[in-house]
Amino acid sequence: MRKYIFLLPAVLAILSKSIFAQDRLPEIPAEQYTAEQQKAAQEFEVARKKAPWGPFAMLMYSPELMNNARAMGDYLRYKSVFDSALSEFAILITAREWSQDYEWSVHYPIAIKSGLKPEIAQAIKEGRRPEGMSEDQTIVYDFTIELQRYKQVSDITFAKTEKRFGKKGAIDLAGIAGYYTFLAMEMNMARRPAPLGNERLPRFPE
Repeated sequence: MRKYIFLLPAVLAILSKSIFAQDRLPEIPAEQYTAEQQKAAQEFEVARKKAPWGPFAMLMYSPELMNNARAMGDYLRYKSVFDSALSEFAILITAREWSQDYEWSVHYPIAIKSGLKPEIAQAIKEGRRPEGMSEDQTIVYDFTIELQRYKQVSDITFAKTEKRFGKKGAIDLAGIAGYYTFLAMEMNMARRPAPLGNERLPRFPE
């Protein structure tokens, strides 16, 4: 009996991995698109110069939602107050708070390429407050963490954000956190796995 008790954690780990590997909403082959999906895919390709991929391929089950999400992402990722380095930093914080493997695996290399120090990203991955953050990173970290964990932003953190990035910056930063939370919720619901070869984020105790 004792040997079976020792085997139980391993069995549970295997079962958990297999469960999370099940993609509830697999990508729809383009040849199976409805007329509405074909139109949405064409609009996506005009905007992004490629066919719907990743979370957008999954969202093709609701094509109008997919393209509205894409349009919001076009602004928040490429045109917001924040440069790529700070935007990607906020995205990684959001991906970590939602334990979203796909989101993390896609945006981690972009964040590093944009100048984020690997040790800061590692701290985020492990659920620790990073050391050695710049003043701007500290503002983005505090704002995003408070919003994700406590569902609000303190007066002190808001004041710092507004002073540095303006009211528009506060709106945009909450928008980035909210948009990538939306994508994380959709992918967690669908059990969207990370791309092949990418490890899962460590899970924290409930």
